[in-house]
Amino acid sequence: MTKLFVEQLQITGKRVLVRVDFNVPLGGEGNVLDATRIDASIPTIRYILSQGGSVILMSHLGRPQGAPDPAYSLKPCVSFVKAALDKPVTFIPNCIGRDARKATSELKPGNILMLENLRFYRAEEFPEEDPEFAQTLASYGDLYVNDAFGTAHRKHSSTYTITQYFSDKAAAGYLLQKEINFIGSTLSQPKRPFYALIGGAKISTKIGVLRALLERVDALLIGGAMSYTFLKAMGREIGNSLCETELVPVAEEIIASCNKKGIKLLLPVDVVAAESESERAKWEIISTEQGIPAHLEGVDIGPKTVDLFSSELKTAKTILWNGPLGIFEMAPFAKGTFALARAIAASQAVSIIGGGDLISAVNASGVAEQMTHLSTGGGATLEYIEYGTLPAIEALSEMPASSRPIS
Repeated sequence: MTKLFVEQLQITGKRVLVRVDFNVPLGGEGNVLDATRIDASIPTIRYILSQGGSVILMSHLGRPQGAPDPAYSLKPCVSFVKAALDKPVTFIPNCIGRDARKATSELKPGNILMLENLRFYRAEEFPEEDPEFAQTLASYGDLYVNDAFGTAHRKHSSTYTITQYFSDKAAAGYLLQKEINFIGSTLSQPKRPFYALIGGAKISTKIGVLRALLERVDALLIGGAMSYTFLKAMGREIGNSLCETELVPVAEEIIASCNKKGIKLLLPVDVVAAESESERAKWEIISTEQGIPAHLEGVDIGPKTVDLFSSELKTAKTILWNGPLGIFEMAPFAKGTFALARAIAASQAVSIIGGGDLISAVNASGVAEQMTHLSTGGGATLEYIEYGTLPAIEALSEMPASSRPIS
């Protein structure tokens, strides 16, 4: 990577504005259910403190629609940062205004301050509507570090626009560098066979990467809600399952491309179909060839699909997995995702697991430590594979020429 790295900054005595990705799953009582993304940011924070700097943490959480919403407060994340670093963390209940300005201006070396959810302000996601938002955030720090790989595919105020105020002082953190280096090096020349297992809800968010993967993979396995659009494209009855009807032609195109290129394409041969998305709903296992009845919807892959996918993945040398294969948050519909997690963990393949929801599922399955790389990015991982770079990476300062490796 030719972008400036945090270790190349002169940090002593400086206030360092660090964009982290604390978009973590919360429970009904506002408790953090999975702190993987918080833990991943700790090395960068620890390094800045060790160099005599102070840290201002900023992140988003969820989709509060540009207005304050207590359900999406970052406050629950504070205790995790405190525990990991064994240092006090001051929480500011806003990210713009007098309190934030005063707290950041008085910050001393070794201090840690966390701002409230950036997405409580519409300008975070729509910087063109209020350019002063990014400028105000920038005024809090002397240096800027981006360690939020999960949001690097967005041109948001805190990841993209803000860098214009840090000429030669906008750097990548340890997590961002690790993600770029690992994914880039592993997938540029993957060990073969290279299999991609793609789940999640929608084809619409993954059209580009699916097409890009067709130039690289030896086999494509599709599960999750997005598989029903493919099954419909094959003329199967999908009942009340989620389907992007307008994208059926795209699914047909991808199926045809796999056939033309000799890429093995595997879709569910059976599914768990329920009357509703509820743990108490009645469900049954349905063959996809038979078709899902109109009153049922697919909520997980079935046992025969688990066996089919698991058997196929045994032969892989590289596996990219993005997106859960069912509604894993509900115990009756988590079996498929958990079973595939165990199968991949037991394989000899290099495994890249991408996406916040999927990481939570893999952690819940108990095999996270057996995966080669847990990527904190979902959409970011896929877009990096598709384009080879991301907007927030491009926005960072260039590494000094004298520091670049000789090619």
